[in-house]
Amino acid sequence: MFTKFSKAAVSAAVLASAAVAMATAAPASAVSAPLKCARTAVHFDLAKGQTPENVTLAPDGTAYVTLAKARQIAAVSRGGSVRILATLPEPADGGVHTPALGFPLTTGIVRAHDGTLYFLYATGTADLTGVWRLRPGGRPQRIAALPATGLPNGLALEARTHTLYITDSVLGTVWRVPASGGTATTWSTDPALAPTGFLGANGLKIHNGALWATNLDKGTVLRIPILADGRAGTARVTATGLPGIDDFAFTGHGDQIIAALNTVNQVALIQPDGLHTTVLTAADGLQGPTSIALRGDTVHVMSAAYLTAKDPNLILAHLGG
Repeated sequence: MFTKFSKAAVSAAVLASAAVAMATAAPASAVSAPLKCARTAVHFDLAKGQTPENVTLAPDGTAYVTLAKARQIAAVSRGGSVRILATLPEPADGGVHTPALGFPLTTGIVRAHDGTLYFLYATGTADLTGVWRLRPGGRPQRIAALPATGLPNGLALEARTHTLYITDSVLGTVWRVPASGGTATTWSTDPALAPTGFLGANGLKIHNGALWATNLDKGTVLRIPILADGRAGTARVTATGLPGIDDFAFTGHGDQIIAALNTVNQVALIQPDGLHTTVLTAADGLQGPTSIALRGDTVHVMSAAYLTAKDPNLILAHLGG
């Protein structure tokens, strides 16, 4: 997520991202052939705050999306129709104290096998910030509070233990919450998660016995082992030189990752050894990509247009062998 809107804030953030890119750019990174058959499948309504922040896919092909500025959860059909499932209550102060951003927003989202949606809401207020749940046909309810001083962002569900993991981009923390709800506990505060001026720990996935996360400020991908007793191991940086990296997905080829680089308007394919290539750019319709999901070889890329302020969208592309 990269969501500062004032001209001064945008300029500062872009300059910071450029500095990260220059400091950590990997010489092996280059522009390669784009993903095949990229096309814009859905155009969202920016005037209504429909900035798609995160996405999770259902078996029937429905994409469940957080529309950040609108404070909404939406279902996007395979045909491209958008249906609003819930709108979160606006905080009493309008969300002006939301850390780093100054407005309330819905962020990470995951779907359980029974169709239950879990998602995050950041408001800067103690009564609303936290993990929320939406059961099919039900109403949204908060199941765990998170610190109002933080910015919950990435969300992952470990199905075996029914545990939710949350990255906090401001506090540089990974929280852990039972999927049934309850008290959030600190899982990791490894220094690799910390921000360096804006937002740190961001995208989040559980994969091959570890928690994987991105750090937007540092342009890195991290792997934190989940130890046998459930505690966090030591974070290891697996890739660098990825300015403005937001959310990501594993391609199914081992530890290969495809990631959204929000501030530079690119999608990168990252190999297990950290080498990476650019596979989508603005020429393919990207408008500040925020999140990625895969079903088979079909790549879903959400663009929130935070910096471009033009055409937030969903792009579909084919991931070749």
